[in-house]
Amino acid sequence: MTEKIKIVTLGCDKNLVDSEIMSGLIYERGYELVENEEDATVIIVNTCGFIDAAKEESVNTILRLADLKETAELKALIVSGCLTQRYKEQLLDEMPEIDGIVGTGDFDKINDIVDEALQGSRPIRVGNPVFDYDRILPRKVATPRYTAYVKIAEGCDNNCTFCSIPIMRGKFRSRTMESILAEVALLAEQGVKEISLIAQDSTNYGVDLYDGFKLPELMNKVSEIPGVEWVRLHYAYPGFFTEELMDTIASNPKICKYIDMPLQHSEDSILKRMRRPGRQRDSRELVNKIRERIPGVALRTSIIVGFPGETDEDFDRLCDFIREMKFDRLGVFTYSSEEDTPATRLPDHVPDEVKEWRANTLMEIQRQVSKEVSEKRIGDILEVLVERYDGRNDVFIGRSQFDAPEIDGEVFISGQPLSIGEIAKVRITHALEFDLAGEGLA
Repeated sequence: MTEKIKIVTLGCDKNLVDSEIMSGLIYERGYELVENEEDATVIIVNTCGFIDAAKEESVNTILRLADLKETAELKALIVSGCLTQRYKEQLLDEMPEIDGIVGTGDFDKINDIVDEALQGSRPIRVGNPVFDYDRILPRKVATPRYTAYVKIAEGCDNNCTFCSIPIMRGKFRSRTMESILAEVALLAEQGVKEISLIAQDSTNYGVDLYDGFKLPELMNKVSEIPGVEWVRLHYAYPGFFTEELMDTIASNPKICKYIDMPLQHSEDSILKRMRRPGRQRDSRELVNKIRERIPGVALRTSIIVGFPGETDEDFDRLCDFIREMKFDRLGVFTYSSEEDTPATRLPDHVPDEVKEWRANTLMEIQRQVSKEVSEKRIGDILEVLVERYDGRNDVFIGRSQFDAPEIDGEVFISGQPLSIGEIAKVRITHALEFDLAGEGLA
């Protein structure tokens, strides 16, 4: 009997790419990939271990799925990803429900892991977290046919005091430009129109392989591949955001005027403890320069509240900073104390209830900011990638270039028939909270 395999992906879009590669390898081997967990004889949980909430979600998912050994067809439960890379001994010792584990640098061996787990040997493949993304490997894209993520680098060298990514993913290393372009070309041949370039630190792309920052050149070359309509950039590190990159985004019509650049905080004392680049003045100057050089750009940033030593006064000034800078999109996270990171040894940790209050307060401020920003787009004509049809309300729903998949707003389009995956021009007529509502133009 052919084994039926289900992959459950938790965490970020970088994890999703790894799951897609595992899916391609499994499919190539001849196993059947299934959507329904109850139908699976093997389940692979690709975990996240970045913060406490993600670790808790991963553990709860493993325990929930383990019950299918009693209630459904499940024979083997395999765990992969960041949690296994970091906690392999604890997982094996404390969770007998797990039948095999594979780390972030070894998931290309997933078929061997499946075979051995089904034979009852409880395999372990957790070595160096470095994975060779330059190799040509099969990949089954799990996103809708018109959009896909492409990793341009892995790991990180920035050594922020709160971050465990170097522990789980290793040092920063760029993929070769040739391998990235080959992958994009293959995706475009399959109908992908939107390419999202991702890395923990995308702006540093190329410095380890070539003679400097190569992200502008890479983005231009990706945009030249036939079939690619939108090129989107994720996770730009502010310390390496060059003027050449600004000019490239501004001048190339296929590059989305959208920048995801986590600043993490506004206050100098907190940024210094976080070991983040520059100070608040530098952040202000960079944001203002980006907006000046890239007219109409949408800026998303992420903020951590409750970092050790963050006082009430620090938080009040952070709130003022968010009100003043008016970011188009904002993600807020409460500080999570991660083992083996320098921040755990800092004094003056903030109580959990204070962290939660600060996060909720900051998001309420951003709600008002987002409403103002959205209302300013009323009357604009935007290109929108159509993603689905809502028959109940007779509207098509899509995203503009200012909205990343699954995390940002949507555009509701009425008044004309459209096709899923089409890029249509719409006039914005209403702003609804974080979303933009539009009326389609003929």
